[in-house]
Amino acid sequence: MGKRGVRLRSYEGTAGMNAEDLLRAISDYCRQAEMAESTFGRLAVNDGKFVNRLRYGGRVTPITAERVQKFMLKAAATTKAKTPVPPPGLDPEQNFRFYDNRQKYLMFVNTCSEKWVVAHRVAEEFKNMHPRPPAIRIFDAGVGDGTVLTRVMRTMHSKFDKMPFYIVGKEISLEDVRLALEKMPDRFYEHPATVLIMTNMNYAEAPWLQPANLNAAASMVWKEVALKGNSAAEFDEQITDLQDFLADAWKAGVSPKTGNPVYEKPVVLVLYRDDCRFMLDSVIPKRGAIRADYDLVIASQPYRARASTAFKAKRVIAPLARALAPGGRLLGIHSCGNDPALEIVQKVWPNEKPFGTNRHDLLAATKMELGKAARNYNFVAGSDSKAIFKYDMHTLPGEIDSDSSASIGTSTLFAAWNDAAYVAQIEDQRLEQAMTNDGYLQATREVLKKHGALWFNDESFVISRKRDD
Repeated sequence: MGKRGVRLRSYEGTAGMNAEDLLRAISDYCRQAEMAESTFGRLAVNDGKFVNRLRYGGRVTPITAERVQKFMLKAAATTKAKTPVPPPGLDPEQNFRFYDNRQKYLMFVNTCSEKWVVAHRVAEEFKNMHPRPPAIRIFDAGVGDGTVLTRVMRTMHSKFDKMPFYIVGKEISLEDVRLALEKMPDRFYEHPATVLIMTNMNYAEAPWLQPANLNAAASMVWKEVALKGNSAAEFDEQITDLQDFLADAWKAGVSPKTGNPVYEKPVVLVLYRDDCRFMLDSVIPKRGAIRADYDLVIASQPYRARASTAFKAKRVIAPLARALAPGGRLLGIHSCGNDPALEIVQKVWPNEKPFGTNRHDLLAATKMELGKAARNYNFVAGSDSKAIFKYDMHTLPGEIDSDSSASIGTSTLFAAWNDAAYVAQIEDQRLEQAMTNDGYLQATREVLKKHGALWFNDESFVISRKRDD
């Protein structure tokens, strides 16, 4: 039975439908189950924009169609409302997380300079690295759409063009993995001695490419791809051919305890150039014989701002610190507020304080979590002038001028509001309530006029492991 007693129809034979018929069946299902299409896409194929792409001519493979069929059959066979959906209160539509809402995320990425600025901050750590053979080892604790990582890889090539790269990226979102991999053909062309590993495992597992749970380890999917050819176009074609594999392997559910996304099966995808296999033999990871020992760990926005300091230290920062090699460095970055963006949010919600953990508290909690091992690390909070940096929302010259009487374009106001609310991690439910009138646009306009721009503050910290010598 669907919600309010609506009986869900049978969806047998869906895999044999064409895209138009499949879309009709999905729309019918969502209407009866009273489920948002974005929720359906995330739960059925781990892609919140799947239905929208299908509606505008996107192709669907037999494997994906079969997954959709199985999802709807499972729901139709149960008498519980929205059985595949997490328990009440944990619906991902209602529990917004920093990287879960695709539309807000993509608008934020494309209207702000954060990715550029973060990549530049990461590159500053290169001068303090002490890599050892056989490769420079980098771990990205949240690849996202790959913008930061690809920028970092470009800078790495300019500074270490003769050294092999061993790069591991953690990302549980199927859509983000796709976006990140789309950017990699040029990286393999420019720097042939690259081994790139993508995984969906959690922070305590991903650096070692090994699940902590024995049952999960037994079901781990390990795929190695040796890219053939000598051009970015050839590499792109082979990476694009991985779409069916990604759709089938990169499945995620929702934890009934936390509401956070969790993998169904742990996945490791290893990519390198076939013509460099011999040279990279000691760099390519061997299943069951993995070491972490990273020269640099990038931890940019790896946790919910509103999570407790203890949670951030225990579940994210301490495990990543343990993955450092002697001399290795962990660069942490998170939002810290005290900027016009937070001013917009607090005009609508005066008591809103989304950034409850500062770098000093987090480092102290991480020391406590590491216990006696903390003596092997240096914890550097830095002064505000060095640790805090800002990034801006993109605007046209003169578009926002505090001295001008000209009105600010609606599209700019919407973008500014989206970005401010996104960084503050305001839940969709509260956003919908706030947007029932134009007060939020007026608040945004006032702040933009006051400052003549919109910027955001991030703060950084460094944990380095002491060298053996």
